[in-house]
Amino acid sequence: MKIDATRLRRDIQENAQFGSVDAEEGRGRTVLTGSEADRRARERFVAKLEEIGLEVRVDAVGNIAGRWTPPSCDPDVAPVAIGSHLDSVPNGGIFDGPLGTYAAVETVRAIQNSEETPARPIEVVSFTGEEGGRFGIGTLGSAVAAGQRQAAEALALEDADGVTLEESLEQIGFAGSEEIDASEWDAWLELHIEQGTRLTAAEASVGIVESIVGITNCEVTIRGEADHAGSTPMYDRTDAITAASAFVLDFEGAAEEIATTNEAAVGTAGEGTIKPNARNIIPEEVQLQLDIRDVTHDTMDQLVDRCRSSLARLERVRGVETSLDRYRDSEPSQMSGKCIAAAEEAVADRDIDVIQLHSAAMHDTANVAAVTDAGLLFAPSVDGVSHSPQEWTDWTDCAVATEALAETTRLLATT
Repeated sequence: MKIDATRLRRDIQENAQFGSVDAEEGRGRTVLTGSEADRRARERFVAKLEEIGLEVRVDAVGNIAGRWTPPSCDPDVAPVAIGSHLDSVPNGGIFDGPLGTYAAVETVRAIQNSEETPARPIEVVSFTGEEGGRFGIGTLGSAVAAGQRQAAEALALEDADGVTLEESLEQIGFAGSEEIDASEWDAWLELHIEQGTRLTAAEASVGIVESIVGITNCEVTIRGEADHAGSTPMYDRTDAITAASAFVLDFEGAAEEIATTNEAAVGTAGEGTIKPNARNIIPEEVQLQLDIRDVTHDTMDQLVDRCRSSLARLERVRGVETSLDRYRDSEPSQMSGKCIAAAEEAVADRDIDVIQLHSAAMHDTANVAAVTDAGLLFAPSVDGVSHSPQEWTDWTDCAVATEALAETTRLLATT
């Protein structure tokens, strides 16, 4: 069973023309959900599915699934599903998402062209809105397919211009009426670029993911007193931004300390606002958005507790008022032992260098893992760059990782 590396490369390159952006270096694209570029990418993907005989259906939020039911299988048994997403961040790269979707297409082609006799149907899937670049919520389509978000709720989401997801899907002809239910799959596999440097550092062509980090988001508010920047002496200030600065350093220190024993643990204060945000006024209020991740939920809780302790100390020492709202808490996802074992077996007899690792980024697989056996494979990212036109995965690595996906799929589909 062999994949066609040239055909895989052509699929990814041709997909890259949709939403293509000018870049000084690399090759970039912007494919936001419901855009014209999204329509064209979806239409080409559907055409490729139909070209190899897959029965295509589209659900209410635009998720696409093509089912291959080989003569050798019982059409009523649970299928093995494989795929990823087609959308991108603004000015993103050409591999994030499309590698996984077209590797899935190539997997079915390879099995069809072999003498294999799958016992299960195989579905090739592209989820809607994994990146969240237009409607503000990532892994949206997979959340609906996994029953974690209602379709009606997702369809009501609005972009910055007040256009709903439902309206945007109708405009591009991908507001479907059929059902895609991830809980009905026997297993799910996704191939994705690593978006890090662990594979390249290990000179490995494939990563077998053991777990995906959970994400906690918190909004921290620190309130002081606005006053004149010139006439208010330093000893008589309740400055929200200096308190916020002390908090950020406390947060960083706590994350660094925890990471000495939990390597995956990270904490980021990546967004903030200052009020009234005037050069000659002592800041009255600062709001910070925190991103906390780890493969262990207890560690995430621990870092949030350290944030609360820092805020309590700042209230005592600096006289500010503070609050912390933990408005998102997605638990870490463990990959299925069945899928990991199949991936290990798939590469065992091949000359492929492999490591096992965790995923530091969120993927659709995290949602699917809540309702069925799920596995995630990584292909190397040159210099770890992603979400940029400079994102790159060597074509040889794309092909090798797709071979691993195809063999893992075959093993799961023949049992």
